[in-house]
Amino acid sequence: MSTPLSIWVEWSVSLLLALSGVFTLSAAVGVIRFKSFFQRMHPPALAFSFSAWCVTLATIVYFSAQDEKLALHAWLIIIFLALTVPVTTILLARTELFRRRTSQDTGHDDIPPSLIHDVAAPPEAQQEQKARTP
Repeated sequence: MSTPLSIWVEWSVSLLLALSGVFTLSAAVGVIRFKSFFQRMHPPALAFSFSAWCVTLATIVYFSAQDEKLALHAWLIIIFLALTVPVTTILLARTELFRRRTSQDTGHDDIPPSLIHDVAAPPEAQQEQKARTP
């Protein structure tokens, strides 16, 4: 049977886990409310990362207090998440840009202005541009 934890450990772990739930809920609301793919990418990437940080810190506090020594094994989780979440987000964005570049869809209203030069013009616009150039 394990020894009971002090009240500050229980409260800090509870607070971190509740904060993690708030971040996750805010990401879910962001995914539902935003209209375009590029806007929907950011809430999960950012809020779920913050949520994972809170769970990791809660794990470290709980197991360090329970074992009465510093338990840093949970840092591996957050290190792997910190490496993979940005890479996954970039790959999703590039995939969506490629999909739009190869489709015949002309509406690119939801692409951020800094990325608009990456999207190829539709074939009709390319033919118009060739006709206008001398």
